[in-house]
Amino acid sequence: MSLYSHGFARICAAVPLVALADPARNAERTIELIQQAHHGDAALVAFPELGLCGYSVDDLVQQDALLDAVMDALAEITRATTGLRPLVAVGAPLRIDDGLFNCAVLICDGQILGIVPKSYLPNYREFSEQRHFAAARDTTVDSVVIGGQEIPFGTDLIFEALDLPGFRVHLEVCEDSWVPIPPSTWASLAGATVLVNLSGSPVTVGKESYRRALVTGQSARCVAAQLYVSAGFGESTTDLAWDGDAMIAENGTLLARSESFGLTGQLITADIDLDRLRQERARMISLRDQVGDYAEQVRGFRRIPFTLDDLDEAAVDLVRTVPRFPFVPESAADRDRRCREVMHIQVQGLTQRLRATGLDKVVLGVSGGLDSTLALLVAVATFDRLGLPRTGIHAFTMPGFATSEATLARSHVLMDTLGVTGRELDIRPSCRQMLADLGHPFTDGEPVYDVTFENVQAGERTSHLFRFANLLGGIVLGTGDLSELALGWCTYGVGDQMSHYNVNGSVPKTLIRHQIRWAGEAGGYPAQTVRTLEEILDDVISPELVPAGADGAVQNTEETVGPYELHDFFLYYLTRFGYRPAKIAYLAQQAWGQKYDEATIRHWLEVFLRRFMANQFKRTAMPNGPKIGSGGSLSPRADWRSPSDAPATVWLDALDRPGDPGVTPR
Repeated sequence: MSLYSHGFARICAAVPLVALADPARNAERTIELIQQAHHGDAALVAFPELGLCGYSVDDLVQQDALLDAVMDALAEITRATTGLRPLVAVGAPLRIDDGLFNCAVLICDGQILGIVPKSYLPNYREFSEQRHFAAARDTTVDSVVIGGQEIPFGTDLIFEALDLPGFRVHLEVCEDSWVPIPPSTWASLAGATVLVNLSGSPVTVGKESYRRALVTGQSARCVAAQLYVSAGFGESTTDLAWDGDAMIAENGTLLARSESFGLTGQLITADIDLDRLRQERARMISLRDQVGDYAEQVRGFRRIPFTLDDLDEAAVDLVRTVPRFPFVPESAADRDRRCREVMHIQVQGLTQRLRATGLDKVVLGVSGGLDSTLALLVAVATFDRLGLPRTGIHAFTMPGFATSEATLARSHVLMDTLGVTGRELDIRPSCRQMLADLGHPFTDGEPVYDVTFENVQAGERTSHLFRFANLLGGIVLGTGDLSELALGWCTYGVGDQMSHYNVNGSVPKTLIRHQIRWAGEAGGYPAQTVRTLEEILDDVISPELVPAGADGAVQNTEETVGPYELHDFFLYYLTRFGYRPAKIAYLAQQAWGQKYDEATIRHWLEVFLRRFMANQFKRTAMPNGPKIGSGGSLSPRADWRSPSDAPATVWLDALDRPGDPGVTPR
């Protein structure tokens, strides 16, 4: 259950109080934060640029006394890391031959693994680094000797963990990230997944937001984690101020950020998902194309191996937030924006289909449940946008053997208050005829409510809708959602699987609830419509195909297939990232552990895997409909192409295995 067993790595950015021109004191404060990172099970901790002496020492950086003290401090920090887990990146001015270089030094378990000099030296406005330092391009060596140890030196170093697959670290210094093509860009193409920038970066108005854009943008472009850390309190304020900004981002998302202008040392922590980066890079063939296009720059990188040791004994719980509802934004404002955007996409899809066909009528079934309600609202918004009368929407409510009075009444309210052409059609006579033709025991009075009994009703509804579409000259609007398609909880060839066009096909059940709630608040509907929408949201999810039992209990979908909130969670991580089932279960435990125990999560994940793999044939034949979000679509023409006869064996076997790390190139 260690986070390291599931493809995560814990990394830290440290902002110590700076003791200006006092390397010994800086070493003490650095070691204190390294120990904190170690006790927090971190794999990496990084410190600011020139942190062993202070960035703002100006011409003092060329004094031999200060440089000798920096070397002593570096030796002390190196000794102090013996027996500690994390990689440690510190900033120091180092003399190499006759040059002075602004360097990032990477240390692991009592040894210096490598030294990376700064490539680009700012020499404008408040910066005058070319007065003091040589640039990386000015060196003539690719290794240096410190304390009798030969150490790799250069900007072409990637530090690779042999016991944590995918943990490959590249270092650069401050300005290197601000140029059009940062060294970390080449490193990411060469395989680096964790890009570390040690920065000085005095603060000015507006710089905080610019840094955030820089860090998150670089992590997104490189499909990597980016750790950025800059100097804080204690630097000289002769002409400048320092805010101690530190950030950790992953593929465009900011995971953690320090407190600005802190007066004490800070350590920020984030758990980065190495599996996510690997999966995204594997899918992004354009990234691989650039590896080939810039082969000369990329293939020259040297990989420096190291081990972190005892990772299976590290932390269990993530410090990373795992959203319970990955398809649904957490904040109310973001949810409203998402719901509005989803509605626009659905309406745009149906608008184009009607224009392309030249038709001005749609036919759909309205059950009084979630899915058909959303489809009806989309149809109304589409007709309003096109300037067509809502009477061109032909809605049918078709009570069967288990339809409740409440849902039937809601269907009528929706049809009446929304101004569509509504009609009630009792399908029970035609269903009885079909069951009699089949010789089903229900027609002899036996209470046999099997799959045939259920599907006869579903099939009769769909048959009527398609024939009405023929009669009226329109198209059948589908209602089935993404969650039902994933689970195969839809009858092949009927309305929740088949239609002329399905606006709900890539909207998961957990998002549909919010779509309806948002529509009720923002749609300008009559009060009676809004009350009915609220009733639909409060009701249990049921296909209403089997009559209620003697105790009055109605057919409950989630009691049969499991909670949609879990299944949508499983669906997102399986199809969006291709994670191993063991990792999906681990993430679900992090997100849902307070509501579902480990055994329950495992049970429903097994149900999901079996159903998902067994029902691909239904998805292969699904109708057209717009893709909604980056969470994906199950359309065989868009995001998901899979054989219909593949077994679930491999995925079920992997439920209890974190997985094989794969092949490590050397």
